[in-house]
Amino acid sequence: MTPADPDSWRRLANSERAKPGEATRYKMAGLRPAYVWDISQTEGDPIPEPPAPKLLEGAAPEGLWEALAEHITERGFDLRLVSNAKAIGGTNGITDFMTRSVSVRVDMDDAAMVRTLAHEAGHVVLHSPVDMQEDAARHRGIKEIEAESVAMMVTRAHGMDSSKYTVPYVSTWASQVPGTDPVQVVQDTAARVRLAAISILNHLDTEKIPDGTPPGLDRNDPARSASAGVDQGHPPPRTSSVEGPGL
Repeated sequence: MTPADPDSWRRLANSERAKPGEATRYKMAGLRPAYVWDISQTEGDPIPEPPAPKLLEGAAPEGLWEALAEHITERGFDLRLVSNAKAIGGTNGITDFMTRSVSVRVDMDDAAMVRTLAHEAGHVVLHSPVDMQEDAARHRGIKEIEAESVAMMVTRAHGMDSSKYTVPYVSTWASQVPGTDPVQVVQDTAARVRLAAISILNHLDTEKIPDGTPPGLDRNDPARSASAGVDQGHPPPRTSSVEGPGL
C-alpha cells in the first residue's frame, strides 16, 4: 500500500476485516473543538429529573398471572421466578431467547409482577428472532416501547392502571432512539403493539372490562387476520415449567 497512491488502498466497510496480506491503517476522519461545562460551573435552579417508573402496588386481577404464564409456556418458554432484581441484572423481568426462558423477580407486589409478566409476554409475541440479523438491527428502545405498550393494553383490559410505570418507561426509551422524534417513535409502533395486544388478549381466558377490549382496540376487526405475522399460527407444545412459588 502506498498512501499517496489512491489506487493502492481501499476503505473497509463497517465490520469488514482486512484480507490476508492486506495492512490496516486508521485515519482520523475529523476533529473539531467544543466547549463543555461541569455542572459545578453553572448557576440557577437544579435541572429537573425526568420522572422515573414506579412499581405498581397492591393485588393483581384474579387469574391474570396464571393466564399469562400459561400463554408464555405454551410458546415454549420456561417461566422462572427469581428472588430479586440482582439475580437478573437489575431488571424486573427478562426474556432470554437463547435459553427460551422468561424470568420475573418475586420481591414486588402482585400487580407489579403481573405487569412485568405482561411486558415479557409482549417480547415473546413480538420479538422472537426468526431472523436474528434483522432483529438485532432494531434499536432496543423500540423493542422496549413495544413490549411495555403491550403490557399497558393487556393490564388495562383487566382494570389495571399501569401509567405511573409505563409512561415514564416508554418516554425514556423513546428519547434514546437516535435520529428520531420520540413521539413519532411511539406512533410508529402502534400497529404492531395493537396486533400483539389483541393476540394475547384472545388467548387469555380471564375476566376483562367490559368485553376485554382496551380503548382503541377492536377485537373483531378484520385486521386480526393480519396478526399471523405476530401470533405465528398455533403455539408449540408446552415443554416448560414454572419454578418457585405461584401467586
